[in-house]
Amino acid sequence: MATIFSKIIAGEIPCHKIAENDDFLAFLDIMPLRKGHALVIPKKETDYIFDMEDEELAAMMIFAKAVSHKIKKVFPCRKIGVTVIGLEVPHAHIHLIPINGIADMNFAQEKLSLSHEELAQIAEEIQQA
Repeated sequence: MATIFSKIIAGEIPCHKIAENDDFLAFLDIMPLRKGHALVIPKKETDYIFDMEDEELAAMMIFAKAVSHKIKKVFPCRKIGVTVIGLEVPHAHIHLIPINGIADMNFAQEKLSLSHEELAQIAEEIQQA
């Protein structure tokens, strides 16, 4: 069964891509907690992040690290928060969120409502960083 992330990888569903290589894809969350909130996913469909092979998981974290540096250049903050929840989409993924405090990562709070144009602009700025 193809997940929404598999459909994004296949190009069946558009996304605001910020980085990609042969194995991983990073794109903006369309319901972000903060501007610059991104998702990093493996292109190989795996439901649970800790079911990934060790080498693949390590490579995904290294890819996420590079993406986090780009996000931080565009959205100055204290840190880029990293979280894995994995309940909504059965495809391993990491959230990267610009944060200044722990409350910035509260998924119970209302999400931002950004336009397609705003998301496209943010994606372009992060790609160029």
